[in-house]
Amino acid sequence: MNIFRQLASTRCGFNSRMKSCGATCVSLLHSSTGIPVEVHSQDQEVVIALGSNVGNRIHNFNEALQLMKKSGIHITRHGCLYETEPVYLTDQALFLNSAVRGITKLGPHELLGVLKKIERDMGRTDGIRYGPRPIDLDIVFYGKFSVKSEILTIPHERVWERPFVMAPLMDVIGSAIESDTAASWHSFSKHTGGLFESWEKLGGESLVGTKGLKRVLPIGNLLWDWSQKTSMMGILNLTPDSFSDGGKFQSVEAAVSQVRLMISEGADIIDLGAQSTRPMASQLSAQEELDRLIIVLDAVLKMPELEGKLLSMDTFHSEVASEAIGKGAHIVNDVSSGQLDSNMLDVVASLNVPYVAMHMRGNPSTMQNSENLQYDNVCEQVASELYSRVREAELSGIPAWRIIIDPGIGFSKNTEHNLDILMGLPHIRTELAGKSLSLSHAPMLIGPSRKTFLGDICARPAAADRDPASIAAVTAGVLGGANIVRVHNVKDNLDAVKLCDAMVKRKRSRA
Repeated sequence: MNIFRQLASTRCGFNSRMKSCGATCVSLLHSSTGIPVEVHSQDQEVVIALGSNVGNRIHNFNEALQLMKKSGIHITRHGCLYETEPVYLTDQALFLNSAVRGITKLGPHELLGVLKKIERDMGRTDGIRYGPRPIDLDIVFYGKFSVKSEILTIPHERVWERPFVMAPLMDVIGSAIESDTAASWHSFSKHTGGLFESWEKLGGESLVGTKGLKRVLPIGNLLWDWSQKTSMMGILNLTPDSFSDGGKFQSVEAAVSQVRLMISEGADIIDLGAQSTRPMASQLSAQEELDRLIIVLDAVLKMPELEGKLLSMDTFHSEVASEAIGKGAHIVNDVSSGQLDSNMLDVVASLNVPYVAMHMRGNPSTMQNSENLQYDNVCEQVASELYSRVREAELSGIPAWRIIIDPGIGFSKNTEHNLDILMGLPHIRTELAGKSLSLSHAPMLIGPSRKTFLGDICARPAAADRDPASIAAVTAGVLGGANIVRVHNVKDNLDAVKLCDAMVKRKRSRA
């Protein structure tokens, strides 16, 4: 019986990637029980699908990821997170679904055994087929091989008919075929266009956002569907030297009053920062930042108005992030994407919270120097450099489904660069899609509010006079695909955002 077959010749010309498919060193042994045991001399790249609809679903995912890592599966990519309606057996709770891509030395049947043990250890029992389960782990692809035995079939036999598998599968594979292994996965498809065509035949991206397949981001035990409307992030600076409102909200009373005002005006998120990141700002130590922050943070967290709202911590210090999340903040917003604190990515991974990764070159003191302002194509280079930072975050254990991307308007950019980014948000997503579909689908945050380039264009030297220009910039950003706007003036920007959302919704309804 041929249970383990390398895809050596099937469609070897697919996208010019299959030409180098060669033999791999695998020997098959049989144990006394008759179960195949593989002995490998090299790593294999795999794709594993995850599902859960019992208990705390996102906690189940987090636990499964940790157990996989401990069991010899090095996870390299994550799909987006999807909340999906059950299929086959429909009278049960909604599922969470995703997929991961990783490297392992385990043979396919060894890998199956490891995944089944994780399922059992997490409380899964033999029950109704397609019924409720705390965790479901399926091998979708294993190296360049197809596997057929009494207990294992790879590729998973029903993958082609399941949008809840195909959507995250496409996320981890991406829109470009970057390896022979990925080319072999495409060749398993029944369609000449590979997995791309298989996904489109199911309905493709048009399925996402429908009742049965929603892309979501976990925040605590909640799932945020950011496609429903643009979210308003109100800025609260506790600094004496911020470019717009430095010194205005340093007292607890003033800070609490401003939070109350922004929430009453429609803020969904409050972004709390105790360190200035304006150009040439001096850098506080983590302890100095905490000394300025904690008393205000404690007071804000006690506000009844904060119920149902999110609190974001604007910091590039891991110690500050950890302390703030421990006290009750929900999001880490890091202008450096981990570049200014080598512990940040590992700390955020351990906190299991959303992470805003922003593009910046250098630090606030050096970001506007001539070297950091050199771009050949700002949108392409921002996408490439941001991808590199987010890939490091993923490899540190922050799943793509927890990442929010920010192109960094005003950070290591001049006026022309900022304009190009505002007009080029779709291009940035397209560039990201060539490297990672999951990251290209991530929520995008923009923060043009009252920035210097608006004052330069409109001859408004005082930051407080730049609100009309800020509204115009926010409008351009939302129409270009931004999902979160970070602003000083919540009330006036909210009206602009509501109109943009209505226009986008109308456009989609006519498509």
